[in-house]
This record gives sequence, C-alpha cells and structure tokens, in this order.
Amino acid sequence: MQRAALELIADRGYDQTTVAEIAVAAGLTERTFFRYFADKREVLFASQDRFIALVVDALIAAPPDLAPLEAVVTAFGASTTWFDERRALAQARQGVIDAHPDLQERELAKIAKLSTAMTQALSDRGVSEPQAALAAAAGVAAFRFGFAQWLADADGHDLESHVLSGVDELRKVIAI
Repeated sequence: MQRAALELIADRGYDQTTVAEIAVAAGLTERTFFRYFADKREVLFASQDRFIALVVDALIAAPPDLAPLEAVVTAFGASTTWFDERRALAQARQGVIDAHPDLQERELAKIAKLSTAMTQALSDRGVSEPQAALAAAAGVAAFRFGFAQWLADADGHDLESHVLSGVDELRKVIAI
C-alpha cells in the first residue's frame, strides 16, 4: 500500500492524493484502508514498527559483552539490509516527508519511539538508565546521519557503511 501511495503522491502531490485513491490503487476499499491506518499520513510510516522490532531484536541478540553504544551499532548494522532492499521507496518516502512539516513531526515521533524502545532493550541488558538513554540517542543520531547520507549517495553504497561513517563522526565529536 505504501508503494501505491507514493506513486500517487509523486503523480498528484501529497495534499491532492486522497485515501480513497490510495485504497483503489492498492486494490482495497477505503474501509479496508482504515483498518490498517488511522489516516493518510500513517501509510508513509507503515513499516516503521517493523523496523523498530528488527532493531530491538538485533539489540537483544547482540553479544552481551559489548559496550552499550557498540551493541546499538551492531543492532543497526544487522538491520540495514532491510532498507537497502527498499532504497527507491525510502528515497521517495523521504522526499514527501521533507516537503511536509506535519509529516516531519510524525517522523520525529517515530524516531522518539525507536529511541525509547532501544533504551528499554539496553536497560533489559543491564545497562544503567542514563547510559542506556545516551547510547540509544547517540546511536539513533548516527543512524539518522548515515541514513541521510545513504539517501543522497548516487554511488549506491549500502546503508551500513553510511551508518558506520556516522558512528565514526560521532566518536570524533565526543572524543575528550
């Protein structure tokens, strides 16, 4: 459904695209659309919960001897293939989000949800609350930096290499 929505939005514009049109393009009824999504904006974030679960599962499975930030980096590294397989869709989606402040707000809420879930997973691994929150926030910041670089990369490098580059930059910034 997200692909159908993005194709329509690319054709008509976000504001001009209706839920009814998205539903028809996806081969569904409008009523069925609303069983899956609360509103039109949410269709653009449909895969976010799956991504959060993927990252949290990878964080839980990370070797127990890793430092908190290293565990976060490992978790993101294990989940980047998911995006690599959806690069064109991610680029189209981000273009729509970047053009609409209300979607940017929704994106920030989803990012906060990711950080909260990662903080909890780190706490479950025995990491203290301040360290868990800081490692999650720093990891999410490095991921967002890498994600933006990946979207803009015309050479097609994988997301993991961009995220690792973001982590390297983060390490330079926090080196004391």
